[in-house]
Amino acid sequence: MAEPRAMTSTTHPSEMVQNPLQRFLMATEIDTRLLGMIGALAIIWVGFNFFSGGLFLTPRNLWNLSVQTASVAVMVTGMVLVIVTRNIDLSVGSILGVVGMVMGVMQTQILPVQLGLGLGHPLIWVLSLASGLVVGVGIGALQGSIIAYLKVPAFIVTLGGYLVWRGAAWWVTAGRTVAPMDSTFQLMGGGPAGSIGSLWSWVVAAIACAAIVIGLYFGRRQRQRFNFPQRPVWAEVSLAVIGCGATLGAVAVANAYPWPVRIAENYANANGIAVPEGGLFISHGIAIPVLIAVGVGVVMTFLATRTRFGRYVYAMGGNPEAAELAGINTRWVTVKIFMLMGALCAIAAAISTARLNAATNALGTLDELYVIAAAVIGGTSLAGGVGTIAGALLGALVMQSLQSGMVLMGIDSPLQSIVVGIVLVFAVWLDTLYRRNKH
Repeated sequence: MAEPRAMTSTTHPSEMVQNPLQRFLMATEIDTRLLGMIGALAIIWVGFNFFSGGLFLTPRNLWNLSVQTASVAVMVTGMVLVIVTRNIDLSVGSILGVVGMVMGVMQTQILPVQLGLGLGHPLIWVLSLASGLVVGVGIGALQGSIIAYLKVPAFIVTLGGYLVWRGAAWWVTAGRTVAPMDSTFQLMGGGPAGSIGSLWSWVVAAIACAAIVIGLYFGRRQRQRFNFPQRPVWAEVSLAVIGCGATLGAVAVANAYPWPVRIAENYANANGIAVPEGGLFISHGIAIPVLIAVGVGVVMTFLATRTRFGRYVYAMGGNPEAAELAGINTRWVTVKIFMLMGALCAIAAAISTARLNAATNALGTLDELYVIAAAVIGGTSLAGGVGTIAGALLGALVMQSLQSGMVLMGIDSPLQSIVVGIVLVFAVWLDTLYRRNKH
């Protein structure tokens, strides 16, 4: 009988495991909770596709699903850091509403009329977005300062913010809906014009695949440099294949969804393109709001895992007292987290108002609950110290999939809320079980 090998500093733990599935998971170092989330998402998709008569897993619905997820996905990346530090933010939906109103008023009244730029000026969308970011960051700084320096609990501060900013959104326009948005600004909401088309979608996919391969290569080099255990080569190749395969598959689905027939015909007539007998097929490609959400996810992942700020955030969540004794300025870090949350709310507000082509008083209503639910479902622990951006983004997709599937099945709105509430409680219960078994 062969004797078990002694584990050296460069031996990966997977080499000591005999079970093939367990060996694969350990070798690739895939988070089992994330894998469970993907499995749950697959079950939800297949189930809704079956009960909706095959309507769910169509390019049209999946494309719309990605666009609908974008706003919550942007905000949930910030909510992870808030919850990791043992805080909560109940005001994100109201901040989205008031910032959306500010941006709407800026591009329909203040900039074109009062400042005389005129409708359609190329700077309108830029200045409107900048004003929204300033307001969002300012609100975040105010709330963060009260929490950090006045020691008022985050729950109370943001609950007050939930009421104050919702009222402020109404006050900005005295309850009137502001529309339409600037034509360039509207591109951030998606639609045929707010997508990058087939060719550029494949270019983005190629760049993403190259980034995955390069990231794995340099990660391996770093492990070798510091003499850390390295993943087997087959595991690295498996991760590259899985990552690139998922990217290419997502782009293929986006490119399979064509423009509506009438819009495609109008485009052809305007550009002198002959319309074939079977109709003109023009791919939507990746929607701009989805690109924004993915870009925010990448930046926030880097911020959380590769910067001093990110290490401070998780240190504070793990043990706030020890973090302060270690010399971390926990108050200033808390303020920065809420400022970042405000900026992300502004980006989400831009996506939502652009998608609706209007700023309304109802904008962002209940978004705070969906954002918190997405973060928790994605594995962020309400006890603090634990949470990933990737898991939260997946949680946002799960939440939106539930809503989209129930709409396709014709389920009434009250019952949808009941289902979402049950799923949230179930997710927290699973998190409690996971932490109890871990200890």
